[in-house]
Amino acid sequence: MQKFMNYIDGKWQEPSTGRYIPVINPANGAVLGMVAQSSSADVDQAVAAARKAQKEWRLVPAPERAELLFTVGRLLKENKERLAQTITSEMGKVIEEARGEVQEAIDMAHYMAGEGRRMFGETMPSELRNKFAMSIRVPIGIVGLITPWNFPIAIASWKSLPALVTGNALVWKPSPDTPIVAEAFVRIYEKAGLPKGLINLVQGSGPEAGAAMVEHPGIDLIGFTGSNAVGKKINERAGALLKRTSLEMGGKNAIIVMDDANLDLAVESIIWSGFGTSGQRCTAASRVIVHEAIKQRLEDKLIAAVRQLKLGDGHDEATDIGPVINKAVLEKINKYVRVGIDEGARLLCGGKTAEKVGNGKGFYYEPTIFTDVMPDMTIAKEEIFGPVLSIIGVKDLESAIEVNNNVSFGLSSSIFTSDVNRVFRAIRDLDTGIVYINAGTTGAEIHLPFGGTKETGNGHRDSGVAALDVYTEWRAVYVDFSNTLQRAQIDTNTK
Repeated sequence: MQKFMNYIDGKWQEPSTGRYIPVINPANGAVLGMVAQSSSADVDQAVAAARKAQKEWRLVPAPERAELLFTVGRLLKENKERLAQTITSEMGKVIEEARGEVQEAIDMAHYMAGEGRRMFGETMPSELRNKFAMSIRVPIGIVGLITPWNFPIAIASWKSLPALVTGNALVWKPSPDTPIVAEAFVRIYEKAGLPKGLINLVQGSGPEAGAAMVEHPGIDLIGFTGSNAVGKKINERAGALLKRTSLEMGGKNAIIVMDDANLDLAVESIIWSGFGTSGQRCTAASRVIVHEAIKQRLEDKLIAAVRQLKLGDGHDEATDIGPVINKAVLEKINKYVRVGIDEGARLLCGGKTAEKVGNGKGFYYEPTIFTDVMPDMTIAKEEIFGPVLSIIGVKDLESAIEVNNNVSFGLSSSIFTSDVNRVFRAIRDLDTGIVYINAGTTGAEIHLPFGGTKETGNGHRDSGVAALDVYTEWRAVYVDFSNTLQRAQIDTNTK
């Protein structure tokens, strides 16, 4: 049985605990290998290696650091199919989506490599004579990354690539559900020639390895994507330690469908946004807010579309929806469905596990649609993270926007309409970090900032040039060549 170990200071090694747990294929229950369960001792070792490596890495010119990222991008491209197959095996998403995820990492490598020559500061006039003023970016130092299982290489690329090009070193704890592609990604960094100690992989659980990273005084920043509950705990503890955090957490994303919408396009987008990745995206659409005049027509089209979907192993090119990640998630989804029924929502389709799919040992849930959902129902407010849609009827755009915004999250929203006035009102008034027009709630591109408002995060953004702000500090620089003491504000001639 293959073991997936830690990678610390350029060496693959056993965890200090000697403990391993199985990695399960969610499509069929097969054991894919055993993943290390690390402790604080492993984190200590990784931080020490990262600190030593970062002292040299920060002195490497950013364009030179960028050349290594271009190599990473090339290697990702060369290994795209192998990585995609690995993602499908250990995470369950259909192979087409897995290929798209690897492409996202390729794109991020190329984009962030470009930032090695665009890491701009600013120059500005001084208020005193013979004095020069500017601002520059400097690296944070040691970055601790805690990444989820649903996009195991894409999200890791969003965080690791900008952190490295800006001169930082990394300690990375991936999800124990998806350690195989994490190891494969690190091996690509290794093959690209990344100096030892700059990326350190610590496999293990959140309560042990993850908590040790948050507590460690040698880690300067925690970059986290995951659940709202865990993110809040990280923020509370890191805040007490005056440690910077970048948090991307949950979503309760909605697609608004107005009475002048292209219904066929809306239906196609809802199916993709709601049931792609089995609903296990932070940007997944879990609410459909529809104008009452077309509600019945939309429901009929959605039910017909759902009936055409095929559940199964994601390696099968004909599969539309793969399994959810594990049994605990399957049970959580089923619990929310029971709550929806108990609260009075009407079930249109689905609503149960798909036990007959495959060999009966996978974790499949039927695509589920509720209608006549009230905005204050549990299924309309809490993140389910599964293939469950709630349809909410509204009378006009104002009501739709109010319902959209009346949740604790604010990641992604969407509106389908042919009215340009409605479009711009939605852009202005929808309280989310991402807004789509006549498209679903998924499909973020790597050169735009990714993140949200309210309890979705703490104000930082992944991707785009905004990511540089996460992994750098601003340093103000004053160069006085007057050869005299000049006192700002006191010695100026401005009255």
